[in-house]
Amino acid sequence: MNTRLLSLATLSLLAFSTLTFAASSTEFAVTGLITPSACTPGLSSAGVIDYGKISQQDLNSSTGTRLPIKNLNVNINCNGPIRYALRMHDNRDGSANVNSEIYYGLGLDKSGNKIGLYYLSFDPAQTMTDSLAQVYGTESTTGGVAWRSANSNPIDIGARSYLGFTDTLGSTTGPAAIQNLISIVKVQTVIAAKANLDLSSEVLMDGSSTLEVLYL
Repeated sequence: MNTRLLSLATLSLLAFSTLTFAASSTEFAVTGLITPSACTPGLSSAGVIDYGKISQQDLNSSTGTRLPIKNLNVNINCNGPIRYALRMHDNRDGSANVNSEIYYGLGLDKSGNKIGLYYLSFDPAQTMTDSLAQVYGTESTTGGVAWRSANSNPIDIGARSYLGFTDTLGSTTGPAAIQNLISIVKVQTVIAAKANLDLSSEVLMDGSSTLEVLYL
């Protein structure tokens, strides 16, 4: 009887010792896939939209003021067909006066007020590729795990969503493999209400963002 008790006690100590040792270390892995394909994005006018000088008299006092829509030509050239998606990064993160992933900031005035926002829309109807007879847009808010049903509606490109193109209406399998793409991006800029800005001196609109190509 005593022998059995001793054996169980010893087993318990060994088990505790093993668990303690296992909890003192862990493993991690670094994985990835290096692809031979590469894509280079390009924007017309070096990606610069300049509204020039805007008089404060032309700004709405209590509501935002929409500036004229501007268009940019987008070219994405790859050295071979590849599945990819697009995403934007706001280089003035936190300065948009409306909180949404599709809105990008224009910076702050000298009193720290948010100057306004801008957003960019891709229109599948104005998008052409070298291989797809018809282009539809698709979007993923899950990092490419699931995709929205592809359609021909314009899409506002977001900072946390993936935007891609396919040739199959209603497809939920994500972007098709594309080598060369040409599209027109509409840029809408909205200046915050004049009452919310410090206009005692000139205010520099300083929007900046980065278009990223994500290989799938």
